[in-house]
Amino acid sequence: MNKLYPDSRQALQDIIKNNQTIAVGGFGVCGIPEALIDALRDSGAQNLTVISNNAGLDGVGLGKLLDTRQIKKMIASYVGENKEFERQYLSGELILEFTPQGTLAEKLRAGGAGIPAFFTKTGVGTLVAEGKETRQFNGQTYLMELALVPDVALVKAYKADRAGNLIYRKTARNFNPNVAMAGKITIAEVEQIVEIGELDPDEIHTPAIYVHRIIVNATPEKRIEQRTVTTAP
Repeated sequence: MNKLYPDSRQALQDIIKNNQTIAVGGFGVCGIPEALIDALRDSGAQNLTVISNNAGLDGVGLGKLLDTRQIKKMIASYVGENKEFERQYLSGELILEFTPQGTLAEKLRAGGAGIPAFFTKTGVGTLVAEGKETRQFNGQTYLMELALVPDVALVKAYKADRAGNLIYRKTARNFNPNVAMAGKITIAEVEQIVEIGELDPDEIHTPAIYVHRIIVNATPEKRIEQRTVTTAP
């Protein structure tokens, strides 16, 4: 089975539809699948529910899909650095399901592991708990959270073999492994592709069974969210 596609557009063209739920890896703008996000924007798909730690920056990453009004709902844990996100949310144009960061990671991991729901103390007694079931365990109140199983998952990895085994690099790993596990269809954007057998099995972070398609983006932009430098004396 050939999982390698010529480019991001061709990798998405027959699977992206209106009204889908799309999970996207990344943390801030670190480890985001830049080429796949651009292809998702160019697909013109509308009314998307997007699961991601955050919605990028204005005009960067998922911020591009906010600019084109393709996202109707965000399931996210951080929204602090995107003015267009803030404007759309406060004006009622965008639905936000605000989710604590650890809970979001576990909702994705549970989805990939076939666990439909789990209980956590995080969010008990807050707005996060509204409309959700609670239960007592050992005298403590826990909140039930449903797993997330997106229609499509878009992830960024450093290296892959042609079977789809993935290796992430440093902090760019972030949410990507959980997003890759959770997707019904997972597409990985990588910087390097190698032949099957070249990767050390002990170094593989995401096994190929979770990955359905691969595209190579050898020269990603790798933006820094808030670049701070010092001046030499």
